[in-house]
Amino acid sequence: MTLRELLLSVDAEAYADSQLFQKLLNAKPEYGSNRTAEVKLADGKMSVTNVHVGSLGDIVTYRIDVDPELKVSKTQILDAILTELSSGGFDEAEQTDFWIEMTNLQKAKIIR
Repeated sequence: MTLRELLLSVDAEAYADSQLFQKLLNAKPEYGSNRTAEVKLADGKMSVTNVHVGSLGDIVTYRIDVDPELKVSKTQILDAILTELSSGGFDEAEQTDFWIEMTNLQKAKIIR
């Protein structure tokens, strides 16, 4: 399943207040990448890796590889991904800079 498919499979109303969820849900998928986001257990906590490279359009096309020993729901997986992608701990100016950079397709293409 891709991140886009995961976003469409959960109750969107539960994420109505999540700006990140809305941005990912509305991101136009780009199919220039075949990356995989990994969800696994690390140090007793759910860990998400490989979700920070590319534009939002790239990120929503990433396949999600969940460790088979990790027994979690789709909502828990999405929550972990949103937490990993979020700019938690940053002040408002830093969050604004974060979103400008994340939605700058020109810069994302240069990075790849």
